[in-house]
Amino acid sequence: MSTRYRTAAINDDGGTGVSRVEGGLEVAVSNPLSPDADLSRSNPEQLLALAWATCLDATLQAIVKGAHRTSVRVEVELHDSAERGGYEFHVVAFVSAEGRTLAETETLVTAAHDRCPISRLLQGASTVGIRAEEWAG
Repeated sequence: MSTRYRTAAINDDGGTGVSRVEGGLEVAVSNPLSPDADLSRSNPEQLLALAWATCLDATLQAIVKGAHRTSVRVEVELHDSAERGGYEFHVVAFVSAEGRTLAETETLVTAAHDRCPISRLLQGASTVGIRAEEWAG
């Protein structure tokens, strides 16, 4: 198996400060649960939503070969984890496809969820879901 791409991200500031990609993007971050949270900064919940929405929609576009527009909205919630202590993410992706019935979109969702690398990473987690929606355009 060959590596097709590699990157690394670094955070040495914790929940508030800067997270960065080696040789690239720097993102100001702030813990959303902190009483003095700077809501103009990003947080892990937003970054997870952004990453999965981007990867999943790119996968959908590869499947439909650009013949239709697709849209992915990812919602991330932070919950207390009663079983393990601390917190856990509850994540749901909502997928729609222009010109497709709900049943056809569900077929696309299954194919994309099986192929998208981030979906593969998240599959099987009890706090992760993915749903087809009607195109709202």
